[in-house]
Formats: sequence, C-alpha cells, structure tokens
Amino acid sequence: MIALAELLKPIEVKSTKGDTSKVIRRVVSDSRRVAAGSLFCAVKGLTMDGHQFIPQAIAAGADAILCEDFPQELDDKVTYVRVENAAQALAHSATIFYHQPSKKIKLVGITGTNGKTTVATLLHELFTKLGHKSGLISTVINKIGTKEKPSRFTTPDSISLNELLAEMVEDECSHCFMEVSSHAIAQHRITGLNFAGGVFTNITHDHLDYHKTFRNYLEVKKSFFDYLPKNSFALVNVDDKRGKVMVQNTKANIYEFSLLTLTDFKAKILENVITGLHLEVNGDEVFSRLVGKFNAYNLLAVYGVGSILDIDRMELLRVISELKPADGRFDIIIATEKGITGVVDYAHTPDALKNVLETLQETKSSGSKIITVVGCGGDRDKGKRPLMANIAANLSDKIILTSDNPRTEDPTIILAEMEGGVDQDKKEKVIRIDDRKQAIKTASLLANQGDIILVAGKGHEKYQDIKGVKIPFDDKVELKASLGLN
Repeated sequence: MIALAELLKPIEVKSTKGDTSKVIRRVVSDSRRVAAGSLFCAVKGLTMDGHQFIPQAIAAGADAILCEDFPQELDDKVTYVRVENAAQALAHSATIFYHQPSKKIKLVGITGTNGKTTVATLLHELFTKLGHKSGLISTVINKIGTKEKPSRFTTPDSISLNELLAEMVEDECSHCFMEVSSHAIAQHRITGLNFAGGVFTNITHDHLDYHKTFRNYLEVKKSFFDYLPKNSFALVNVDDKRGKVMVQNTKANIYEFSLLTLTDFKAKILENVITGLHLEVNGDEVFSRLVGKFNAYNLLAVYGVGSILDIDRMELLRVISELKPADGRFDIIIATEKGITGVVDYAHTPDALKNVLETLQETKSSGSKIITVVGCGGDRDKGKRPLMANIAANLSDKIILTSDNPRTEDPTIILAEMEGGVDQDKKEKVIRIDDRKQAIKTASLLANQGDIILVAGKGHEKYQDIKGVKIPFDDKVELKASLGLN
C-alpha cells in the first residue's frame, strides 16, 4: 500500500482531478485485474486503447485513473491523473509501488537481435554455480533462484517486471540477468529500472513489422545504452559494426569484446566441432559444450560480464566449461543406430539461421547432407521470408518449407513467399509441406547415415499458433519420435 501522491513523484503530471493522498493497494493496466483501491493505468496500445476500459475499471473498484485524456464524465469518488505518456508513467509508478527493487539487486540487461536468451541463461547458470543466488528473466523461462515461473514474453510488462524483481529481492537474490527486447524498450516496459549493466550481442534484420525501418530498430536498441547510469557498465560486441554506435552517448563504463580485434575481452576459436568449442579467451584455454562461432560470441559476452562483476578468472573459466546450451538453442539429438544427428534451434531470423547452418557446414563430416526444416511466422515481418528460404537453400542440401506459427495467415501463402527468395538453380532442393509434423517426419525419412537434420524457428516453444489457438507442439519431441527415439 502506498499513497497515490508518492507514486506520482517521478512522473511528469499534466493535471489532476481529485484527492491524491488516497492509499493505492494495486497498480494495474488490465481492467480485469482491478479491485478496490486500484490505480488503473489507461495505456494506448497497438490494437487496444486502455481509455475505453476506464468505466469497467471504475465499476470494479478503481480509486484512481492514470490516463492521457480525461474521460468526458468524471466520477467524484475517483481521482484522475493526466500524463503525456501513460505507458511511461505506468512503468515509473510500478517501480515506486514495488519499492524500486532494481536498486536492491545487480540487474544486467542483454539486448541484440540474436543471443539474448543464451547469454542471459548462461549468466544465470554461471552465477548460480558460483554460489550467487540469481534471477533470470527470459523468453524461455523466468527464475527466482531455482524456482521457475512461466514466461509469456521476452520482457514482461512493467508491472510484472517489477513484481518479479521484488520477489527476487525478497528471496535474497544478488543478481538478475534479463533479456531486453526492442518492443520492451519502445513500450517503456523497462523505464524506471536501475541497471548495473547492459550487453549488446549484435543487430540484424528483425521486427520490422513493428519498428517499420531498420534505423528505428537500431535507435530503439541504442536508447537502452543511452539511459544506463554512469556507475553501470556497457559491454558491446565490436565485431558488429554497430557495436560502437550503441555506446556513442552512454554514461556507462564501456567494455568491448571481439573475436577479430584486440579488445577488453578477446577470444580465438581453436577448434569448432559438433561436440563443442575449444577457445582461447584472454590468453587462457577453455573447452565448452556449446557449438559454433555465434556461441563463441555468447560465451565471450558471459566471460566479460563475469569479469566486470569481479568473478575470479580461473573460477570463471572452470564454470564456463560446465555450461550447457539454453533450451531450444542448438539442441543436439543423436540417433546412434541410424547415424543421424538432429538439431533443434530457435533460429527465426535470417542471421540466426545463417549462423546455425554455417556452423553445421563447418562441423559436418565429408559427404554428409544437411536437411533443413524451416518456416516463418504469420502476421510478422514479411520481408525476412524470402531471405530465410534463400539462406536455407544456399546452405542446405534439401529444405522443407513448413508452418511456423502461421497465426491468422494462410500457411500456403507464407511458404510461397518464402520460396520466392530461392534462386532458380536451387529450386529442386525445395519441398513444401504445410503440416510441421509431416515436414519433420519427411526430413527423417530423407536422411541417411551421417546426415544432419536442422529443425529451425521454434526452439523452446511448445505450441503452434494457428488461427488464434495455441496447439501443443514440440519440435524436439516430434524430431525424436520421427527418428525412433521416443
């Protein structure tokens, strides 16, 4: 419980109507969660405007309304607060309501197009193994210590986020590692949080359905570093040409990592095989179970954060050698009797797919074929569809285009748009099978001893989103079944 006036302190209020000394027992942005004593924040979203639910919120017992426009009819018993940006104000009020939990924990945000989940998950595992009780906020799962909580979004809404952080503080977590999505930055979900540091992995083509242009996408990512406090750190991958751009205006202490140039944290790949990576990191050698050049970058980011947060160098390397991949990230399935290797990976952007396929090309045996099962999501960035298929066709021996969360779109249209990106001389490699289960089965039937099957796009997801219904579906389960391993 907290006085409304206290919640409003960090907010630029345009005007108020009513008593601001009243006690608030809950902060909500969903009218269905309103109870007596609530502050209801009317946020304007992409598809819905919270202002239209103000009457329902008041009927359910809301004592105060935070909005961008006052309703035409005002209730004398309710306090109204008008602000310029309700999403931003909501984030600030949530931070205050939960007693600023991000100031009581070392919160590290990881942003970039690819690698966020892997870096955040590995950091949580690393610090846990080193005896530091830590929290994790990720696409796959949220964790408070070892206690798991389901994850619905890459980065939760500002209320859920502060509630999670408050639970971590109460549970005596010392650190929290959190994925920071571009949507979360743009929608002010992380506004008001105090970050101990931020990590930039890379930036490539993604989410242009939302951000419209790559420049907008870049600027949103950069804004995360612009607002880091001066006592924090910014760790960036300078092998990505936009790495230095990210920290042009930051007040944070800047650290760089690279596989190509001499930086604060430098690694060299000594060996890259299907069983793992042999790396030299800042002069020391370490073997990891993770595979591929892209994972060398992820491990280097983890090493960098650990070093910045004062973890002993040798302890850091020892535990890094024990770390496992995040769920659905280059998950390897070996059908020993058939001599076939399966890989399930979340790769759902052109760059991520290219990274995985290049890794498979580098590590496969001579004469082995790569069969790729891949699709693209419906109601999302259409521009990447032909790019994904083109990459798959160029780096695979056979590709099966299939459904990947078609949502409200017709999957046959999505697959046709994907196939449009395949060069004419590669068309014979392409098979189109709408049904994802059948596509995975077909890949397994086509595979011979020594071959590799890559099932890309969904990774950890346990459903197919079709016409608004989430139907249970697990790539790993289906691939195992098709290889006779279940």
